[in-house]
Amino acid sequence: MKKVLVIMGSDSDLKVMEKCVDRLKAFDIPVEVRICSAHRTPAAAEQLAKNAAADGFGVVIAAAGKAAHLGGVLAAHTILPVIGVPMGTSVMGGMDSLLSIVQMPKGIPVATVAIDGADNAAILAAQMLALSDDALAEKLQHFKADMANEVMAKDEKIRAQFS
Repeated sequence: MKKVLVIMGSDSDLKVMEKCVDRLKAFDIPVEVRICSAHRTPAAAEQLAKNAAADGFGVVIAAAGKAAHLGGVLAAHTILPVIGVPMGTSVMGGMDSLLSIVQMPKGIPVATVAIDGADNAAILAAQMLALSDDALAEKLQHFKADMANEVMAKDEKIRAQFS
């Protein structure tokens, strides 16, 4: 199975990104977690991206706040899909991060999830990997069915409460 590379611009992103790592592990997806800055360690970011496919990764998840250029820098140096996770910040509540990630130039796409949307980034990465992994696709089917069953159980409970 291909691995997922999770890169954070700062260790301050870890609290949010642990949800991503936990979700990937729940799907039994191998994950490697790194800290790398688009601005302070650009050469290291470039090397991580250039070597990601050869190192067995199938998807890159990049978490960044404020200027949030990490995902774009990584996407510029790899053909692997890159998913950006904008971090909530004290500036505009993270809207600055969201706009920095989603407004990529033509030819350098970064799939972007919600502000602090680490869990959805992991699920999206799993869905990408599942295109060529039937066992993972089955796990995702069960995951979606479990979510639906939770909603139906809550509906049944609330209907009983108010009938």
